[in-house]
Amino acid sequence: MQATNNPAASSSTEAVNFPIRPLKILIVAAEVVPFARVGHVAEVVGSLPLALKEAGLDVRVAVPRYGQIDPLKSDLKPLANLQALPIPMDTQREKVQISEGLIGNDVPVYFIHNDKYFSREGIYGYPDDAERFILFCRAVLEMLPILGWQPDLIHCHEWHTAIIPNWLKTIYAEQPFYRNIASVYTIHNLAYQGIFGYRVLEIAGIGEYEFSYPEQSDSNRMVSLMSLGIRSADVISTVSPTYAREILTPSLGEHMEGLLNSRSERLFGILNGINTNIFNPATDRYLAANFEADTLDKRRENKLNLQHEAHLPQNPDVPLIGMISRLANQKGFDLLAQIIEPLMQLELQFVLMGTGDPFYHELFRQIAQRYPHKASFYLTFNNPMAQKIYGGSDLFLMPSRFEPCGLGQMIAMRYGSIPIVRETGGLADTVKNVDPRHDVGNGFTFDEYSAMPFYAAIIRALETYKYPQIWRNLMRRDMQADYSWHASATQYIALYRHAQQFHLQP
Repeated sequence: MQATNNPAASSSTEAVNFPIRPLKILIVAAEVVPFARVGHVAEVVGSLPLALKEAGLDVRVAVPRYGQIDPLKSDLKPLANLQALPIPMDTQREKVQISEGLIGNDVPVYFIHNDKYFSREGIYGYPDDAERFILFCRAVLEMLPILGWQPDLIHCHEWHTAIIPNWLKTIYAEQPFYRNIASVYTIHNLAYQGIFGYRVLEIAGIGEYEFSYPEQSDSNRMVSLMSLGIRSADVISTVSPTYAREILTPSLGEHMEGLLNSRSERLFGILNGINTNIFNPATDRYLAANFEADTLDKRRENKLNLQHEAHLPQNPDVPLIGMISRLANQKGFDLLAQIIEPLMQLELQFVLMGTGDPFYHELFRQIAQRYPHKASFYLTFNNPMAQKIYGGSDLFLMPSRFEPCGLGQMIAMRYGSIPIVRETGGLADTVKNVDPRHDVGNGFTFDEYSAMPFYAAIIRALETYKYPQIWRNLMRRDMQADYSWHASATQYIALYRHAQQFHLQP
């Protein structure tokens, strides 16, 4: 059975009449902008609630309060009756403190803190990560009755919160307060599953329940926390329709394809949006000149400024390729490494920003030294410069081996930089191959994950760039597309209703 792509269009459950009132949604994650960010999960958790709130939902967020979050600077207010909340943890209890902040003007965020587990500058990568996020998730559930706020649904993100759907079906299942709370579990990247020793089940208080893991053959009895979320959630979602289909296959299923196929009738894909207030070329303060789809002539100044910043010859006519990415094979850098020398023989300029594998750091340092008038590499991440790359480049590379959603291609199009992508995950859902003869499409794509199709896509883009009117129409088409969170929020609301229907089934 194939994963369903549109929850609003699905009719796999009978209609259920729910009370006509705003849905109450609790979103739970390990990170959220503007307070703590490692990856795109934080962008989603910081943006989706605002769109849901605007649509009329009562939405709130729960995240850990890490050491890097200053309560005073973040204007957090301690909740008086939740400053010493005892949380069951293995054979003992840990006390947590809960404070409240805001995303935007009116989306409450509950910050869970414990000195032992969260008074650290980092977010992930500690030996006791399993215990840290088990404590966080348990505290989220334990605080709700004291708050006097009962959500209709809890929306969990990634392995860090995957235990919550399981708890709702096990240790909290018979408690009246939690009985009618549905759950949605969102997979942002199946490759990160939260795999720990079997002892984690005892720490989580579910050691007495029987679990079997056909996808885990390790004799040491390892547990994937993500698998608990997939098994237990009323609905599972991913961050693009194509990725929802891809993870059902052995090539991208990360050894979870069997489990996912067994629940494919509850698997949906909803494309992430981008924050169009932040990513707006008409108001972006980092650009040399603000512009819109109807004022593309102003964009020339941004290209010249980017060339100046990158110490490249200022030539508005030479095609300038940009790339902002983690330097890793997943992002297609093994392909780029194979064609970088031939690219440097073409009439173009290339600006790259990112960090990652030291091998690629050294490779691009050497390329920049040998081709100083064609290549400039920033082996770091700098937000102002990133915006200049979006606003000043003509083309934007994302040749990923897999890409669950991808935001870079949507941001690039918003700024009039035409994407060159591999047809996978969210890249396939957002970028359609250009046919210059019929003036359709919004980017340049390739299917087979190998260097020559990637190189051919770049050549097609460079050839199309030679026709200014076709290129201008392409830029306008990309800038006028709607990749805001409003469309995604509408689909999530349908998904939440869908999860409620599934929750009522025996």
